Amino acid sequence: MKVTQLTKLFAFGALLLSMMLVPQSCGDKDTVDPVETTAHDYDYKVYWEWNEAFLQIDRYAQGYRPGPGPRALGYLGLSAYECVVSAIPENRSIADLYAGLDVPKADPNLDYHWPAAINASYAYLMERFFPHMQNSSDPRVTNAYGLIAQTFTKLHGRYAQETSEEILERSEAFGREVAAAVYAWETTDTPGHNAFLNPSPTSYTPPSGPGLWQPTFPDETKAMFPYWGQVRTFALRQDELTCRPPIAYGEHPASPFYSQALEVYSTVNAINNPPAGLADWAANQRWAAIFWSDDNTNLTFAPPPRLVAVLNQVAANEEIDLAEAAEIYAKMGLALSDAGVALWHSKYVYNVERPISYIRRVVSQQHPEAANWLTILDATAVGGQYGITPAFPAYPSGHSGFGGCGGKILSSMFEYNAKHPGTYTFTDLCHQLRTEFLGTPRTFSSFSQLGEEDAYSRIPLGVHFRMDCEVGLEVGRLAAQRVLELPWKK
Repeated sequence: MKVTQLTKLFAFGALLLSMMLVPQSCGDKDTVDPVETTAHDYDYKVYWEWNEAFLQIDRYAQGYRPGPGPRALGYLGLSAYECVVSAIPENRSIADLYAGLDVPKADPNLDYHWPAAINASYAYLMERFFPHMQNSSDPRVTNAYGLIAQTFTKLHGRYAQETSEEILERSEAFGREVAAAVYAWETTDTPGHNAFLNPSPTSYTPPSGPGLWQPTFPDETKAMFPYWGQVRTFALRQDELTCRPPIAYGEHPASPFYSQALEVYSTVNAINNPPAGLADWAANQRWAAIFWSDDNTNLTFAPPPRLVAVLNQVAANEEIDLAEAAEIYAKMGLALSDAGVALWHSKYVYNVERPISYIRRVVSQQHPEAANWLTILDATAVGGQYGITPAFPAYPSGHSGFGGCGGKILSSMFEYNAKHPGTYTFTDLCHQLRTEFLGTPRTFSSFSQLGEEDAYSRIPLGVHFRMDCEVGLEVGRLAAQRVLELPWKK
């Protein structure tokens, strides 16, 4: 009898052990025991997809350049970051830095598919940032707007194959809730909210006087975004919005101001008519000037998002994970937005005239042919004029600020670390398929060099003085530094 009971006891133990060792069926996603995942377990591709869509939409977005584009990137990046930050163990939310921003939190007892939350956040905000494109009479514009629904649907279908219906619905609902909170806060920034609807307000009259900006030949376009310096910033303080003063105005040929104008005049002339032995130099200068321009709506994306186009390439090259993407795209958006506010604040504080005005009026006194001088900036491919100049004051340069800002943000993640102990060699493929201009890729030995070429390309284009570029870089790098100093880590 004892043997029988012992045998039964061993048999029962063996059955219990076998039940513990046999894996449970995974045919039904809803019956699987939840496995805790972090954002490090997903890839960057939801960010890549949405920012590629943004770049295509931005190309046709009237009123979006130069300020509203980076501002939208700031809010998009912030919302997406807040969607996923609870799944980044080493990071913290930054929503508490901003008065009036009340962002919902993910339930720590529930499972989420984090890319799905980000997908919903982008879709919700993109529809609200580009409402004026929805019913345009231009099919290029409405087709671009249609990318919002197309991108969301494509990613929704992808994620439906990766998680349960319950988790997908919860994740998307959470993403929309976060985005709605961010958008509600965005609307309280009166100078920035929907400013793209009125980029050249009639209420602004530029000051007049020697060396002060006025609408430029040949298009004479009114001042764009003269009040952008009042837009909310994410990291820059109010006392950091005004850059150092420009070189003192002067018309004497020996004055520093005249010398800077003469550099622009001589550079453009040498590009158009290369002196002996400088043909290669002239070709490279023209190439760089046009390669970085991105000035024309309907032709390319705008100059600030250009740095996001670069980020998309690097993110794909490095195959960063979702946690890394959440942080770097948020930093890029916030920094570009702040740079834009500081740059435009300073532009309308100093109101420095553009090279074309000074050259045609002042330099022509010593060089009569300068009376008919034009920039290299060409808008004929989109029905505009040749030789135009952007419609706002020169100092500091916007391109330079965005280049300096984006270069510093890129460097913060992709240079001087264990994977890249030095600088980062990068080939920019942004315009490799363009046919309207020379979009042949250009290679850079560092992100600092990339930002500096973006900045100084404005001299050979003929639209900026050297001082505009130098100080623009300073403004952009300060904006990036302040964003990097935010408390991203726990």
